Amino acid sequence: MNRRKFVKGTTVAICALPIASAIAFSPVKRKIQRMPEWLEALVRQNDTGVETIRKFQIKDTANPAFGGLMDGFDVVNPHTTSALIQAGANALSSPVSRFFQSEDLLADMNLAALYLVKTQHEDGTIDLLSTNFHSTPDTGFLVKRLVTAYTLIQKSGTKGSEKMLSNLKTFLIRGGNALSVGGIHTPNHRWVVCAALAKLNTLWPDPKYVARAEQWLGEHIDMDQDGQYNEKSTFIYSSLTDRLLITVANGFNKPELLDSVRKNLDMTMFYVHPNGEIVTDASGRQDKALIGTLENYYYPYRYLALKDQNGAYAAMCQMIEKTAGLKIGGFLDYYLADQTLWKELPAPKPLPVNYVKTFPNSGLVRIRRGNWDSTLIANNPAWFTFMKGNAVLQGVRLASSFFGKGQFQSEKLDEKGKSWELIQTLDGPYFQPYPKDFISKDGDWEKMPRLFRPVSEVQNLETKVLISETENGMQIEIQTTGTERVPLAVELIFRPGGTFSGLIQIENAKDSWMLKDGTGSYTFNGDTISFGPGIGLHKNIALRGALPPVEAPTVFLTAFTPFKHTIRFS
Repeated sequence: MNRRKFVKGTTVAICALPIASAIAFSPVKRKIQRMPEWLEALVRQNDTGVETIRKFQIKDTANPAFGGLMDGFDVVNPHTTSALIQAGANALSSPVSRFFQSEDLLADMNLAALYLVKTQHEDGTIDLLSTNFHSTPDTGFLVKRLVTAYTLIQKSGTKGSEKMLSNLKTFLIRGGNALSVGGIHTPNHRWVVCAALAKLNTLWPDPKYVARAEQWLGEHIDMDQDGQYNEKSTFIYSSLTDRLLITVANGFNKPELLDSVRKNLDMTMFYVHPNGEIVTDASGRQDKALIGTLENYYYPYRYLALKDQNGAYAAMCQMIEKTAGLKIGGFLDYYLADQTLWKELPAPKPLPVNYVKTFPNSGLVRIRRGNWDSTLIANNPAWFTFMKGNAVLQGVRLASSFFGKGQFQSEKLDEKGKSWELIQTLDGPYFQPYPKDFISKDGDWEKMPRLFRPVSEVQNLETKVLISETENGMQIEIQTTGTERVPLAVELIFRPGGTFSGLIQIENAKDSWMLKDGTGSYTFNGDTISFGPGIGLHKNIALRGALPPVEAPTVFLTAFTPFKHTIRFS
């Protein structure tokens, strides 16, 4: 399904790494003397990534991109090139790595550093070739991680590293000049810049780094009462902001910034599906409705679990280890650079698995009862989800053919006792002749807008959706009032891979089914969602004005207005 694609990996640096079993995270009973076993597993995974990514380096000295690395589209760029330095630094500095103190790998990393210097603009910025040019924030993303790489290489004792470090320092200092004056695009970019400046200031103190960071921090952290950041990007940018604020707090001695991180981590515990995936339906960025686990949160949860001796955060770490596995390896440099993270986690405390939680600033309600959960979302065409173990109803949509604008979406999600209400009100007018004194003499229709025409035969359609919990699941009651005989269709959109029963397959429509009456079911990996009763009064599932079908198994219920029907899920 296009709107919910599984997101693999977490950073460019390990884009080609395999996802291994979480066996490596089994509790270590012996006293940890050196690198813990879970970290050794990440180092071994990183070695595989180093082998893979080196194949993309340009070694032809006659090529203008000599030393740079190509991405999957054969485009040589700073980000993939930086990934070799990051992954290589992890390997050079890890005694358990096959590349520990490897002079051959160091030579490739030096070529990469020289390419970065060569392609860096005079103002110190780099380009993100997919969208941003002369980009201060994208420079910040690289500088922050490359300062850590610099430190790891320096500590590795690799013979001949001085030359490579000198070239890398040239890139970093020039990048610092850009970060001290350049602008940003998004809320999180401010903290990217601040974190990069904090890293630079740790190695090469400069008052301009501190002054610029203070300017951005003076705008205050963009956190709402729910504990969420402005972009509401639960898979990508919220966890990124957590990591950035930890870096800024440590680098500039601002421990108060950790309070925002704690608030976000507390909130995120209620954004976890029973299968360990994170709720992304309310995101305002490109991760909206994507499928992903919580590997991006592992570092902030582990850092604060140890710092605060927080058992709930420790339990979140264990859950992420189990469900995300070695995908946490995208942040290996964090764990290698801070050996306090090698300590055993505190004793875990139970995580919330039985709750009703409202997040008004995100227009979202979360209901979880053990192995099933449901998410209610305002201002979204897919306004209801239901997950039961591995079986996933990814979304419910409703549309009518009312004047080509009948795709249901409600701006608000109002609590009504033990239920939640979504409402949409539409009107469909017809337009009378244009006022005679203002008619355009050239007959140009565009000069006689509808805004100034009298209306008549105005049609109205109000749709209410009432959602409530039942003894063993959820139910949605849909009711319309107003214009009659308007065709409508309800879509139940499931995650691919399961099997249906009790349905009729719709002809000439890919993976589309009808529940005409009774109860249907969807089974995936041993878990089953039952739904119904159905209704099927027509076969028009592509209503005018409705969103296009999604690429996923979809069950339709069809009828006409006035419509009142309740669908139960268990």
